[in-house]
Amino acid sequence: QLRLVESGGGSVQGGGSLKLSCAASGYVGYCMGWFRQVPGKGREGVAHIGVDGTTTYANSLKGRFTIYKDNRKNTLYLQMNDLKPEDTATYYCAAALPGLVFKLSPTEYNYWGQGTQVTVSS
Repeated sequence: QLRLVESGGGSVQGGGSLKLSCAASGYVGYCMGWFRQVPGKGREGVAHIGVDGTTTYANSLKGRFTIYKDNRKNTLYLQMNDLKPEDTATYYCAAALPGLVFKLSPTEYNYWGQGTQVTVSS
């Protein structure tokens, strides 16, 4: 079974940056994604990276967030720049088998990490 463990969350002032990490066991062959969720709302797709490295982003986050992976370290990353208070959420990494139709839909993903909290103050 694939296991995902996120780290790197924390508190930052608006305009600051954070880099989230997701360490994966049994990493090879999965598409990976980052999602976020605030209390009372559904899980929102942030970014996706395919097995071949192609990326997809939520339109509202393009240019500020970057998803990338290091296959040698079995680790997925999310670099977040120019953070805004509305980015405050619990961030989750997730994995799915290749062939996703909707790359930013949480229902397409099979494995999830436990989440890491990101808080952005104004």
